Amino acid sequence: MIQLEAVVSDRGSRYAVSGGAVDGRDGVERFLRDLKRQKKYARATHNSWAAILSDEGPLRQDDGESGAGAVILKMLEREGLTDCIVVVTRWYGGVHLGGDRFAHVVTCVRAFLEAWRKAG
Repeated sequence: MIQLEAVVSDRGSRYAVSGGAVDGRDGVERFLRDLKRQKKYARATHNSWAAILSDEGPLRQDDGESGAGAVILKMLEREGLTDCIVVVTRWYGGVHLGGDRFAHVVTCVRAFLEAWRKAG
């Protein structure tokens, strides 16, 4: 599991990104369960994620951050990354960010992809 904390901070909201290899839908569920065993991730406002599984295709979940899963999925598709989940976590800071939140999701996924390439 790759975890990058404090990737973006904006108007009180904080963003982190996590990800790693998964094997099927069960692997996705296991990854999310393991991530949320960490109290700070369990208490996060949003844990938006996406994965492209070689046997099931694309999966995504916004977790209340409307559109975030689609942004993550599109970036995974462009990268051609399969059997890997990417989770962007947001701790809401009390101020609505509007469209800036999508830019922050993109920044987080880019940071993950860079770390993934270095680890690979």
